[in-house]
Amino acid sequence: MRKPAILVLEDGRAFRGESYGAEGETFGEAVFTTGMTGYQETLTDPSFHRQVVVQTAPHIGNTGVNGEDDESSRIWVAGYVVRDPARIGSNWRATGGLGERLAAEGVVGISGIDTRALTRHLRERGAMRVGVSTVDLDPASLQARVQAQPEMLGADLSAEVTTAKPYTVEAEGEHRYTVAAVDLGIKANVARRLAARGVTTHIMPATSTLEELLAVSPDAVFFSPGPGDPATADHPVALAREVMNRKVPLFGICFGSQILGRALGFDTYKLGYGHRGINQPVLDRTTGKVEVTSHNHGFAVQAPLNTVIDTDFGGVEVSHVCLNDNVVEGLRALEVPAFTVQYHPEAAAGTHDADYLFDRFVELVEGRKANA
Repeated sequence: MRKPAILVLEDGRAFRGESYGAEGETFGEAVFTTGMTGYQETLTDPSFHRQVVVQTAPHIGNTGVNGEDDESSRIWVAGYVVRDPARIGSNWRATGGLGERLAAEGVVGISGIDTRALTRHLRERGAMRVGVSTVDLDPASLQARVQAQPEMLGADLSAEVTTAKPYTVEAEGEHRYTVAAVDLGIKANVARRLAARGVTTHIMPATSTLEELLAVSPDAVFFSPGPGDPATADHPVALAREVMNRKVPLFGICFGSQILGRALGFDTYKLGYGHRGINQPVLDRTTGKVEVTSHNHGFAVQAPLNTVIDTDFGGVEVSHVCLNDNVVEGLRALEVPAFTVQYHPEAAAGTHDADYLFDRFVELVEGRKANA
């Protein structure tokens, strides 16, 4: 029997249900994700650090969990909210149940609530702080403590998720190129997608200096996804500017895209409720194709869509745009070898329309070496 549990948002909206995973209490920013699959990837994505994730799909846990699909060494979400958790996980790759995995890692969750009503509330009011508890079931008491929690705006979190020391993921087959990846909350599949293209990736701490990156003799530099407010990430921004001054090929994904955006002189801002899920339509302006893509971001770059922008590094243009709301989804520098995408071409669950972007990264390296 599961214990009674309660979820309370900072504006006082409350939902009563049952505990799922660990019992206890947790706080974070309430965000929703629309993916029907890939919950294990979501849970272990460092970009969800300090966030309580609401799954809009009603049935979660149907395929259990396994030892192969983690994107990092642990679950990062602050809490987990589902409607109908599977009683039995069934898949030939499963090694355990989702509820048991959550409990083992101390992740407090709640089940049996109307997650679609909660999602509609967050869409209308915006992402906000939240508490989930099996200990304090009084809405007013829990709300007061929710309101005392720090907001995501202004949160500097990359230092909390980055690797403590460098490590290397070797290329598959013949080694072709070397990449220095700045770990701001990297997912394992980034290095896997590069390795499949003959790239050896050195994953470096977020505090790395230019000299430490250059010490591995990289053919290119990568800035990873990650959590928090990009407006606080002054060191990675300065590092990105140093890399572009050296004209080393540079690629950034999600948080890394926002870092490069700031390095190019653009501002960033917090979205009302963010983009999270595996069904987001994005236009690649280079090819004219519409991609169905995987997203996980609460912040975005502010840049004009229909003009070449003059920056300290020459002209820059918006290369990708979200067709739902015209949010900037990618930038391309015209005079230095650098580009970004705001979404996740490395996503393992869902469509793989954007996987070509890793080929584009390799082509950027090839072109730079050919012109050296």
